[in-house]
Amino acid sequence: MDARRQDLLTRERALLASLQAALARVDAPVEEQQTFARSVRQLDALFLLVVVGEFNAGKSAFINALVGQRVLEEGVTPTTVRVAVLQHGPVPARTAGADGVDVVSAPVELLREIHVVDTPGTNAVIREHEEVTRRFVPRSDLVLFVTSADRPFTESERAFLHSIREWGKKVLVVVNKADIFTTPAELQQVMDFVGDHAQKLLGTRPEVFPVSARAAQKAKEAGDRAALAGSGFASLEEALASTLDEKQRLRLKLLNPVGVGERLLAGQAEVVAARLELLREDVETVENIDRQLALYHEDLSRDFQFRLSDVERVLLEFERRGLDFFDEMLRLGRIFDLVRRTRLKEAFEREVVQDLPREVERRVEEVVGWMVDSDMRQWRGITEMLERRRVHHAERLVGRVTGVFEHDRDQLLVGARREALRAVETYDRKAEAERLAATVQAAVAGTAALQVGALGLGTIVTVLASSAAVDVTGVLAAGSLSVLGLLVLPARRAGAKAELREKVAAMRVRLMGALREQFGRELERSLVHIREAIGPYTRFVRAERERLDALREEMALLRDGLSRLRADIEVL
Repeated sequence: MDARRQDLLTRERALLASLQAALARVDAPVEEQQTFARSVRQLDALFLLVVVGEFNAGKSAFINALVGQRVLEEGVTPTTVRVAVLQHGPVPARTAGADGVDVVSAPVELLREIHVVDTPGTNAVIREHEEVTRRFVPRSDLVLFVTSADRPFTESERAFLHSIREWGKKVLVVVNKADIFTTPAELQQVMDFVGDHAQKLLGTRPEVFPVSARAAQKAKEAGDRAALAGSGFASLEEALASTLDEKQRLRLKLLNPVGVGERLLAGQAEVVAARLELLREDVETVENIDRQLALYHEDLSRDFQFRLSDVERVLLEFERRGLDFFDEMLRLGRIFDLVRRTRLKEAFEREVVQDLPREVERRVEEVVGWMVDSDMRQWRGITEMLERRRVHHAERLVGRVTGVFEHDRDQLLVGARREALRAVETYDRKAEAERLAATVQAAVAGTAALQVGALGLGTIVTVLASSAAVDVTGVLAAGSLSVLGLLVLPARRAGAKAELREKVAAMRVRLMGALREQFGRELERSLVHIREAIGPYTRFVRAERERLDALREEMALLRDGLSRLRADIEVL
């Protein structure tokens, strides 16, 4: 083999290996992968000539005439019930092989360079015979399609020839039993009919040869060259000799797996495109969910600030009452009230603290309820979105969920919806509100360095308020009127108010910080919970889109590579 041909073969092997790997990655049907693997192995085998046609077209008689010996049984009933591969051997023999394939050996020179395959009829009663035939067609380097002159191009032959076209095979058409016609015009009419229909089915007009296989056999047995020419067989053999010379055999052999690869690649490219189209809608669903969760986070964060402002207003009111209290109490007219510490403390709690703990607790409970309801609404929104996708998916894929991709995707979509639905159905609003309230209480208690225990939020706020309030009973440190000059009391009042502002501000920062931090964690917890529930589905969608996009690009490159390779082989 010269360097150019060797280079073509090397390129072809590398390209076919890449295609083989791509077919595996796209989960092509096992039978298709096996078909392709057999066609690749055929590169290292002898030239394979496959003879097909209906059982009554005379295929066995034709092959016997072709090899010049009666190596196959002939008859008016179906005689070929198993595929037979004719190969060279020292003595005639027939050996039953596996998978319905027999090996027929004969001492025929032609069989030293090629193998001939005799197949059951395209209209075989036992359909597995036809399946065996279909397995051989993709491996063939050349197809001889035999039809009968008395019944040319039946429906089964047309369907079979159409399937041959899908594999891109070179086809020669043989019209057997041509000797039944009494005039050349009758024969020509049949030849035109066969040629026209073959062109429609194959896309190109094949060479059509009228022969009489029985007349050719008799002529070869008698050594009658004139009779052989009259049978039409001599013209066919000349065409075969031209087609089967070394250069042409190499060209057809190299083209064989290329055609099979192109056919399988085209089919799987359609599969990838269909999956990407289906996945595009899944991607939109996932992106809609992401957008909905992002808006949920944004809306809740914004609304949460407004709701917390209600809590903060309660604290600001507490501060205002405290400042008013000091303005009222820390003056000379209240001298006698100021020295009564117990009454002063009671007045502070009555006029300043008032119902602060209960109001803070009530406002926080409202935020808790609002957040629990928001969480529930979000779960329902996700569930409805997945349900719409599931129903739409079921409508589109009725009877089509067969492959690994379709099965995995369907299961994950159903699983994601089931998890979301389960979360909605098992959502206990009361229990969830109690849990959230407890976490908020613990967070607030943590800021005050208190053990939660049986303490309620109101009690914790009371402790914080008491610690924040100035010990008004200690304003008069000496506890006597002698220290209460006209200049001292105003200074004491200003100091008390400043200290109250500082401590209430610190309490507000501590309480509001605890609430913001805890509700922020709860918001993130809710989002994480939702994402975990639908995570397998969303991860599959994103990963499959990346995988299928990569496969689509790879297949486009392989298609271009096969096209260039075919063009180079064609000009050999």
